[in-house]
Amino acid sequence: MIIQRVVLNSRPGKNGVPMAENFRLEESTIADTIQAGQVRVRTLYLSVDPYMRCRMNEDTGSDYLLPWQLSEVADGGGIGVVEESKYDNLAKGDFVTSFNWPWQTVAILDGSLLQKLVPQLVNGRLSYFLGAAGITGLTALLGIREKGHVAVGANQTLVVSGAAGACGSLAGQIGRLEGCSRVVGIAGTDEKCSILVQEMGFDAAINYKKGNVAEQLRELCPGGVDVYFDNVGGDISDTVISQMNQNSHIILCGQISQYNKDVPYPPPLPPDIEKIQKERNITRERFLVLNYMDKQEAGVLQLCQWIQEGKLKV
Repeated sequence: MIIQRVVLNSRPGKNGVPMAENFRLEESTIADTIQAGQVRVRTLYLSVDPYMRCRMNEDTGSDYLLPWQLSEVADGGGIGVVEESKYDNLAKGDFVTSFNWPWQTVAILDGSLLQKLVPQLVNGRLSYFLGAAGITGLTALLGIREKGHVAVGANQTLVVSGAAGACGSLAGQIGRLEGCSRVVGIAGTDEKCSILVQEMGFDAAINYKKGNVAEQLRELCPGGVDVYFDNVGGDISDTVISQMNQNSHIILCGQISQYNKDVPYPPPLPPDIEKIQKERNITRERFLVLNYMDKQEAGVLQLCQWIQEGKLKV
């Protein structure tokens, strides 16, 4: 059977910006028959995520991510429909997902490595299982719960950077649902800021490309910052950290401003910001959602419930 697939064509280099030319679309073939335990799936959705920038390097810089190989098919979170099955627990027509889904139109996969999906949980919107009801939503939910130390009635202010992104937009809403009394987002356009406030329920949003971020933060968070959901790192994070309260918490989710640079993860803070962090006893531990897989099932059900109730906008 002839299929189409996306392979890694070249590496951008540790300090390079990825280009379309780093990938190649090509035709390939897969077997016409499947073996016992296998299923043939047709790809419906693929998730393209920031962490994949690390997989374009020969060394990903982390022990849990394998690099993509040159001229080999790329992979990541994906969803498809079973076209043929020789695996007992899956039948033709079932919807399935995997964190290691190959970027190709049709694939033959080991049935035991696939997770069966229940479309009704997300009102039939299957792609949500790669976003709000998948790893992205779990990252926001478990990040807030495991590293944010949010408590109902504690009058906490949450700031989210990269707030209009897949994870940030959920983190702000979940922070509110979990008990934060004030939620402020940081994003890069007026349109994004307006969506955060008008549709996602943020109290306020700052366009970091306009005006002075430090001044706007002081104005919007007069009692300081108690919880910071950090998706970006760099100058933005330094500005937020300098306005954080004693015994506050950074949820270290991502550092996208640093991904095209050859720096360790998490990148070290500038000395003056590190001094503030230590003096104010601000926690900043790297957060990896894959370390909390025992909480995955309950987490996904909570996210699906909020989506169905209209409490979580996607």
